[in-house]
Amino acid sequence: MAVTLDRESVVYTPSAPLFSRSRAWRRFALNPAALAGSLILVVVVGVALAAPWVAPHDPAKQSLLRRFTPPVWQAGGSAAYLLGTDQVGRDVLSRIVHGARISLLVGVSAVIVSLLVGVTAGLVSGFVGGKVDTAIGTVVDIFLSFPQILLALAFVAALGPSLVTIIVVLGLTGWERYTRVVRAEVMALREKEFIEAARAIGVGRLRIIVRHVLPNTVSSIVVLSTLQVAQAILAEAALSFLGVSSGRAYPTWGHMISLGRDFVTVAWWLPTLPGLAILLTVLAINLVGDRLRDALDPRAT
Repeated sequence: MAVTLDRESVVYTPSAPLFSRSRAWRRFALNPAALAGSLILVVVVGVALAAPWVAPHDPAKQSLLRRFTPPVWQAGGSAAYLLGTDQVGRDVLSRIVHGARISLLVGVSAVIVSLLVGVTAGLVSGFVGGKVDTAIGTVVDIFLSFPQILLALAFVAALGPSLVTIIVVLGLTGWERYTRVVRAEVMALREKEFIEAARAIGVGRLRIIVRHVLPNTVSSIVVLSTLQVAQAILAEAALSFLGVSSGRAYPTWGHMISLGRDFVTVAWWLPTLPGLAILLTVLAINLVGDRLRDALDPRAT
């Protein structure tokens, strides 16, 4: 008896059953570290989104009369300036709150740029193979041979410091990680039975990649993107600290540390508090990313 197949007979086969995914999210939700990281992250994101209403003062307003006001818990502190003021009298808390917007905006936007470029390159490289795979792999190896911060410095020096430049530069210097991860997964998937069945009935490459291959790589992409946001925030802070980011136009955590380092013996809170903001944010993102990786690992019990 002859068996016929049509295009609709080949459907996407997920890499894990639905109940397995539900169990994975349950493991994530019950993990104390994941909950702590998620809570910190929700607070940081909420503060960043509501910065104009949460910040008690204008972050750019100066007053030499109140310069070096210590935090409220220290002798000489003022309840009007909970975290003190800087060397020109600007409210530190307001600048940290507004700096959260820049850090998260740069982190998320840079990851979106990296994701679009890297995932596309990884899908093409892994599925097509041959000379295309070799060419893309060579470009990836070249990018990986240079430290990201040096590439970013070179691009910013050539294009000029601005918020858009920083986002594009960090995005175009972090795509290769996505390419490697996605390529490895695609090479394993392209020999699966449901891919072979799609090929057998004449489904085009683009349709196979978009409908059948890409959905099976989403878990790895989500986890990698989470961790990449933390790296992008650190890279932006490093560039701001070096004075080649957007710190002169916007209050950023890295620029605040750079300005406060010369006064650390007089006003310890100037470099310390923005540094703690970076620490807590990156720690929270890493906790969420690590626990997502553990929860979505198919080998986990």
